[in-house]
Amino acid sequence: MHPVGSGPHAESGKPESLRQWALSLRSFQFEVATRAAVAAALPLTILVLTGQLDWAAYAAFGAMTALFGRNEPYRVRLRTVTVAGTLMLAIITFALVLALIEAPLIVLTAGLVVVIASGILVANTAGLFPPTPIFFVFGFAVIAQLPTPGEEFWPRLLVAVASAAFAWLLTMSGWLLRRVSRHHEPDLFKNLFRGALVRPGAIRDRQVWLSIAQNVVGALVAGSLALTAGIGHPYWAVVSVVAVLPPPGAKHSVSRAFHRMIGTTLGVGVTALVLLPSPPVAVLILVIALGQFGAEILIGRHYGAALLFVTPLALTVVHLTSPVPVPALLVDRVLETVLGSVVALVILLLVRARVRLKNRH
Repeated sequence: MHPVGSGPHAESGKPESLRQWALSLRSFQFEVATRAAVAAALPLTILVLTGQLDWAAYAAFGAMTALFGRNEPYRVRLRTVTVAGTLMLAIITFALVLALIEAPLIVLTAGLVVVIASGILVANTAGLFPPTPIFFVFGFAVIAQLPTPGEEFWPRLLVAVASAAFAWLLTMSGWLLRRVSRHHEPDLFKNLFRGALVRPGAIRDRQVWLSIAQNVVGALVAGSLALTAGIGHPYWAVVSVVAVLPPPGAKHSVSRAFHRMIGTTLGVGVTALVLLPSPPVAVLILVIALGQFGAEILIGRHYGAALLFVTPLALTVVHLTSPVPVPALLVDRVLETVLGSVVALVILLLVRARVRLKNRH
């Protein structure tokens, strides 16, 4: 018998442990999560150092370009990430224009409908993953209501462009890393196996237009109810509807609505632990980076668990951009998430009832 730490396999223990560790990281989307975290953290850090933290929203939403092209081959990823980043910048520009002219509610509402429709159409035509307009809707809703002085229009847009460009480069950087490390530790990088199907005919797909109709109706109903009730940040109700409703042709899952409500409520508790002590800005940026990382790790495994990271991420971005009393911010988030999720749940149940009725006949 060999003593502990000796014997023929003792020296191979570390490489084998490293290999198992690498495989574990790969299975948890470590590469995607890391680039999402870095894409958000670096631009925000630069804004802090330059004294322009009130421009955090433009950097944060530009950085969401890194959330696309998760495990696609690089030739495919080049297309999907470019399309996603371009659409995000177009929507940020659109929202900035509306903020600049202080557009009335009716114009903002029309703009929201355009963003929902374009987000779903582009996602289904270009094969974007995730195939949801939620990031585009969230970006539009936040930026369109931020007070925007005329002289700051171009600097704010430039921040978004620079952040999106950095996220694009970061997302494509794995091509070079794989070529360099291919002969050393290939398991440190996850396999690239997901192709993105281009569907030019998506604009004629009935399922796509049904999805657009469901999202538009749900967003308008939830937003109207939030405004009528006088709850702050009514766009969170809209975002919750878009988050719960499934992509075109996907199964209508009632459980997702409950995951949204429970996960967000618990996430608000996590956020309270972070924001109530009034931590320094460096801690808030770290929270955003960890939020991006944790969300990408868990989003494909358990939606409710992912919201423990998504909620602090979203609330911290809003808090950095337009600070309000933290207790009110947290209460608004819970109320509007429940409101939006209930509206989406009603739509899901109506769709299910319609399908059952149609199948009977």
